[in-house]
Amino acid sequence: MSPRQRMHKRHTNGQGRGNRARGEQAPAKPQELDEATGLPLHLVEAVRRERAELADTIITGWGEARPVTLRANTLRSDAERVAAALDDTGNGYVRVPWYADAFVLGEGTVERDVWALDAYQAGELYLQSLSSMLPPLALSPAPGADVLDMCAAPGGKTSQMAALAPAAPGVRAARITACELSAPRAEKLEHNLAKLGATNVQVMRCDARRLDSWFAFDQVLLDAPCTGSGTVRTHDGHAARYLTPELADRVERSQRALLDKGLEVLKPGGALVYSTCSILSRENEDVVEWALSRHGDCELASVEVSGLTDAVDLAPTVLPTRLAGTLTVCPSRLYEGFFVSRIVKRG
Repeated sequence: MSPRQRMHKRHTNGQGRGNRARGEQAPAKPQELDEATGLPLHLVEAVRRERAELADTIITGWGEARPVTLRANTLRSDAERVAAALDDTGNGYVRVPWYADAFVLGEGTVERDVWALDAYQAGELYLQSLSSMLPPLALSPAPGADVLDMCAAPGGKTSQMAALAPAAPGVRAARITACELSAPRAEKLEHNLAKLGATNVQVMRCDARRLDSWFAFDQVLLDAPCTGSGTVRTHDGHAARYLTPELADRVERSQRALLDKGLEVLKPGGALVYSTCSILSRENEDVVEWALSRHGDCELASVEVSGLTDAVDLAPTVLPTRLAGTLTVCPSRLYEGFFVSRIVKRG
C-alpha cells in the first residue's frame, strides 16, 4: 500500500468517521435486519426506544448522502490559500461559520477530486467530517500545554489540535502525545502527521488503557472506539454484519477503561473531552456518569463551540441529552451522529 493510499483509506470509508471498534469479528450467524433500513434490528429498536420522538429524523439522517467536507491545515497553509485552490476546481464550496478553516464542497464533488489537488498532495488540507472537527474545538488545546490523544489514528483530530495550539511569542506549541495500539494504524498515523507538518506530536505505540500512572497531562482527548451508530448508512453492509450486541458490549468496556485512565492522568485544573461517533446512551451518557462516579474530583463542564448553533443552514440538529452541557449531534445531510462531552478536574 502506497503512502497516498494509506492516507486515503480511512477517508474513503466516511471522511474519518471516528474510531470504530478495532478487531471487529464477523458474527457467528447473520443478524436480524430492519427491513426498511437494512440495518441491524437491535440498533433500530434501540434508537426508537431511546429517541422515540426523533427516531424518524435519525433514520432519515442515516439515509442522507453527505457532501465532501475538509479543513485547511494551518500547519502548512491557511484557509484563504485553500479557498483559492478550491476555486480552481470550479466545483464550488461553502465556508463553515463556526470554524473558519472548514469547507463544505459543492454537490457532485467526490473525494477523488480533492486527491488530485496540489494542495492535498502538499498536506495543506485534510478531508474530515464536520462532526469530527468538534472534539478538538471543544477541548481548545492551549499553546504550551501537554496534551494526550488517547486513540489517535489516523491523525485528523491530532493534527487539528496541533494546528489549534501553535507556538506563540514566548510560549512553545502544545506538546501532544498520540497513542495508538495497532501497528498498521500507528504507521498510518505517523505518515499523516509527517505529511501535515505536525512536528510537535510524539507517537506512542501503546494501549492508552495501560499508560503508567506517573504520566500527567493538562488536556486529554478521548475520541473513543465505538459502534459507529451515528455514522452508519441505510443499507450499510458493514454495519449489517459487524454492528452486533457483542460489539456494543466490547466497546463499552473499552470506553470505560479508557475514560477511567484518561481522568487518572489528567492534571488538577485540566480538561478532558470524551467523544464518540455513536448516538447510543450506553456509549455516551452512561459511560460519562460511570466515570464521574469513580472520580469525585471531576465534574462536567459545558461543551462550547462558538457559533455552532447560530450557523443557520449549517448548524447541526442537536439531540436531547440527560447530561447538561454535553452535545449529541443528530445524523443529517451535513453531519454524522456524534457525542461530545467535556470533563474538568478540580484543582
